[in-house]
Amino acid sequence: MAESVEQISGEWKTRWRELDLPGRRQHFFALPPPQAENLFEKLSKKEQMELIGELSLADWGVWIRLLRLDDAADLIQKLPAELRSDTLAHFDENARREIIGLMAYAEDAAGGLMNPRYIRIRPDMTVGEAARYLSAQAKKNVEIVYYSYVLERDQRLIGVLSFRNLLLAKEDEVISDIMHRDVVSVPEQMDREEVLRLFSKYHFIALPVVDADGHMKGIVTHDDLAKAAQQVATEDMQKVGGMEALDAPYFQVSLFDMLKKRGGWLMALFIGEMATATAMAHYEQEIAQALVLVLFIPLIISSGGNSGSQATTLIIRSLALKEIRLKDWWRVMHRELVAGLMLGILLASIGFLRVIIWQYWKPSYGEHYWLVAVTVACSLVGVVLWGTLTGSMLPFLLRKLGFDPASASAPFVATLVDVTGLIIYFSVASMILSGTLL
Repeated sequence: MAESVEQISGEWKTRWRELDLPGRRQHFFALPPPQAENLFEKLSKKEQMELIGELSLADWGVWIRLLRLDDAADLIQKLPAELRSDTLAHFDENARREIIGLMAYAEDAAGGLMNPRYIRIRPDMTVGEAARYLSAQAKKNVEIVYYSYVLERDQRLIGVLSFRNLLLAKEDEVISDIMHRDVVSVPEQMDREEVLRLFSKYHFIALPVVDADGHMKGIVTHDDLAKAAQQVATEDMQKVGGMEALDAPYFQVSLFDMLKKRGGWLMALFIGEMATATAMAHYEQEIAQALVLVLFIPLIISSGGNSGSQATTLIIRSLALKEIRLKDWWRVMHRELVAGLMLGILLASIGFLRVIIWQYWKPSYGEHYWLVAVTVACSLVGVVLWGTLTGSMLPFLLRKLGFDPASASAPFVATLVDVTGLIIYFSVASMILSGTLL
C-alpha cells in the first residue's frame, strides 16, 4: 500500500467511534499486521480487551506481547484471576517476573505507572565501559536511553548521568566522579497527581521510582504521565460538573453505568433543592404580602450560586496545582472576603439600577420601589459574599476531612447557596420593608 502505517491507523482511529464492536473486530483483523499492531498499541485498555477478548489464549498472547510491560500488567490485571497465569506464560521469565512485580502496585500509583526496564550502570565503571554497556542494554528494549542510572550492587540509586554528559566525558573518567548525586526520585507508592506535579516542576523526560530504602524499581516517563494527566483532568472536570468520574470514554460507558454515576449526584442535589421549597414555604406570609419579591428570587439565588461556583473552581484547581495549601485557608478567606464584597457591590449596583430604570420605563413595582431596589441591592451583596466564602472554604474543609476537593462540585455549591440565599434575601426584606410592604 502507498499509505503509511500512521496514516492507516490514524484513519481507523478517527472512524473507530462510529463502529460497533463486530464492525471494529472485522475491520481491525482485516488490516495488514504492521498497521493492526500500530493501531492496537494506540487503543485504550478497554478497547484492546474488547478486540482480543474472544481470541484463544495463544492468539491473545501474540497481541499482549506487543505492549510495554507496564501496559501489559494493567491489561492482565483486568482479566479474571483464573486466566492471569495462562496469559503470563506467554512471556519469558524475566518479563513475567517484571509484570508480576508491576501488578502489585495500584494502577494510579507511581509503581503502577513505571516501566522496570531502564539503563543502569555501576559507579566504578569508566566512561568507556559504561558507553559499551549502554549500547548493549539499549538493544534490550529499555524505555529510554537519555538517562543512565547509577546503582550500587544492591540496586540502591546513588546517581544519574545524562546521555549527553556521558558522550562529552573522557573514556578513562570514572562514573562516580562525573555523575549527578542529587537525584530527584519518586517513591513507589506516590499518587500519580504528585508525580505529575514533580514532572511539571522539574521538566524531566523521566524520573526514577524507588522503594523506601532507596532501591530503584523502574522509571516513569513523560509519555506515561501524559496519559495520567489526561485521566486526572478528565476525572476532576467530571466531579466538578456534579457526577462521579467515568472510568472510560463516553461511548464506552454503558447506559446503566452512566445512570448510576449521574443519578446519585442528581438525587442528592434534588433533595438539597427541596430545602429551597421548604425555605420559601417558611416565608409564605412575606411572599403573600409582597409578591414583587418573588420576581427577584431567580436573580438573587443564581448570583450567589454563580459566585460560589467561581470560587470553588478556582480553589479546587489551585489546591491541585499546589499553588495553595491547607494552611493558607485563612489568607484565602480574607482574599475572598474582599473579592466577594466587591463583586456583590458591583452586582448590587446593576440590580439597583435595573429596578429604578424599569420602574420609570414601565411602572410595576409600586410606590415603594425605592425600598424594593435597596432590598435587592443589599441582598445581592449578602448572597454574593456568602456564596464566595462558601465556595472558597468548602474545598479546604473536604481536603481536611480526607475527601477529594473536586467533590465540592459547582452544582453542589450552587444548591447549598440557593437555600441560604433565600434566607438572606427574605431576612433583608423583612428588615427593610417592615412597615411598608411587609
